[in-house]
Amino acid sequence: MRLNGSQILSRSLQEEGVEVIFGLPGGAIMPLYDEMHKHPMRHVLVRHEQGGAHMADGYARAKRDVGVCMGTSGPGATNLVTGILNAQMDSSPVIAITVNVASSFIGTDAFQEADISGITIPVTKQNYLVRNTRDLARTVKEAFYIARTGRPGPVHIDIPKDILLGECEFDYGAVKIDLPGFQPSMEGNMVQIRKAARLIEQARRPVILAGQGVLISRAAPELKALAEKATLPVVTTLLGISAFPGTHPLSAGWPGMHGFVFSSYAIDQADLVIGIGNRFDDRCCGKFDRFAPHAKIVHLDIDPAEIGKNVRVDVPIVGDVKRVLPKLINEIGSGDHEIADHIPWIRQIDEWKVKYPPKSYPDDTPTLYVPQVIQGLYRASRGEALVVADVGQHQMFAAQHYLFDEPDSWMTSGGLGTMGFALPAAIGAQMARPDKTVWAVAGDGCFQMTMQELAVCVVDKIPVKVAIINNAYLGMVRQWQELFWDRNYQAVDLSGPPDYVKLAQAYGIPAWRVTRPHEVEPAIGAAMAYPGPAIIEFQVAKEENVLPMVVPGTSLADVIPDTPYVPDAVGSPVAPMDEPVSLRG
Repeated sequence: MRLNGSQILSRSLQEEGVEVIFGLPGGAIMPLYDEMHKHPMRHVLVRHEQGGAHMADGYARAKRDVGVCMGTSGPGATNLVTGILNAQMDSSPVIAITVNVASSFIGTDAFQEADISGITIPVTKQNYLVRNTRDLARTVKEAFYIARTGRPGPVHIDIPKDILLGECEFDYGAVKIDLPGFQPSMEGNMVQIRKAARLIEQARRPVILAGQGVLISRAAPELKALAEKATLPVVTTLLGISAFPGTHPLSAGWPGMHGFVFSSYAIDQADLVIGIGNRFDDRCCGKFDRFAPHAKIVHLDIDPAEIGKNVRVDVPIVGDVKRVLPKLINEIGSGDHEIADHIPWIRQIDEWKVKYPPKSYPDDTPTLYVPQVIQGLYRASRGEALVVADVGQHQMFAAQHYLFDEPDSWMTSGGLGTMGFALPAAIGAQMARPDKTVWAVAGDGCFQMTMQELAVCVVDKIPVKVAIINNAYLGMVRQWQELFWDRNYQAVDLSGPPDYVKLAQAYGIPAWRVTRPHEVEPAIGAAMAYPGPAIIEFQVAKEENVLPMVVPGTSLADVIPDTPYVPDAVGSPVAPMDEPVSLRG
């Protein structure tokens, strides 16, 4: 059949199974909006394109499929870039579609023209500038294939306006993908798998370091089977949290800059580190040349570019975690090979857990602290929520004090550390998983960056629950200024407006303000009982620091432990508003 570009694009997206699109229209993209509503795809009108990109990212991670966002030319397109890069850093399959000025105007500095293809080359897995309407269907099919296949990532498609208006024959089923240069290795090399099995059998102090690749490949059951077969402690990366049950006896937390002391010690003292679907980044590893100094390293990842990039690797295995782990499990202990006794090593890690637990507080402190909020959230939600954390101190506390047993129940901006991620990503996650209670945990600084997306929660009836952790500071920056810049607090004070309860009321959202520990769980229960979006502002200690800490440039062995709670030693709570509201909608 003969269709125009807008029809072709809409039908192609429908053929790829797209159910939700996050976008904001403008001049150049109007032809697409004129057509798209005729197709069975839900469009969510975002209030800022960055929010749309994060929504697509959160949707993709929660659904483990492609998320789609759109923007018009010029600023509409450039506003997507932060969200696209966030998806690239965290291996999230996002398709970002932009519509540029007409082909004849490209390069003339036309109104709202931007070289968005040139801008996104460094921050995408692949990008396209469509030059002919007849190339549109093939471009869409290739883009979705690339985004989904191998290590996932964002793909950008830029379409000049006249391409949407042009016509050509359309038959999506007849479109063939021919990408000889893109053929990810999936199965793993059996020689390398056997080498890894022998090292696991012989090791006395082995540790699995599991990353988000386990979740992406849906291999959490295989990871659990591997750990239990060989009695291997499992440490996860920040993004790998929930790949292994947090309450499992073999769970050994997460290491690195603000990870657990026992996790960092386990890796530092290991004689074998088995990296699975991870990228050995600086925040996890500390100083690279002092990482796991006593250990041989096995690294299984689908992206060969990650293997050996930051740390030395003794046994590289390139392949899909879901396909490789069963082969490794079958090989371990096969024939006459015996597995060494790892129980003494597990006991050593358990001793470290007892000696260096996460900080806890009494229930009757006059000041509210962030761990009390996260622990209350864990109890009130029975550990069954999908938690989407923003970036900063609250992010680290959430990762430390909420135990995640179900795969894909934790989400955050790991690689890029994008403030403002939590609320829009939680919206996308809630739309992908309407069966889950989704909590966005955001600091006051982060929340103000994308709080306009509350309108989406209301208009589209997205029942996201929002926990605003308000310490009236850019908390992590303030902590570093305290520790490394002689408490010279500059440009970090956020005290004053807005009043978050009144802000919520302006959007028609019920809200509560909590200032004391005993108010935490009742407020969370009330928010969860409400059928729509709800907000709780937790006014917490202003100068609480997140510990443990591995200072940049040091090794995991140098981790600074947490300090015991001392009354009134951490600072005063946030000053109350003129009209404080406690446990009242």
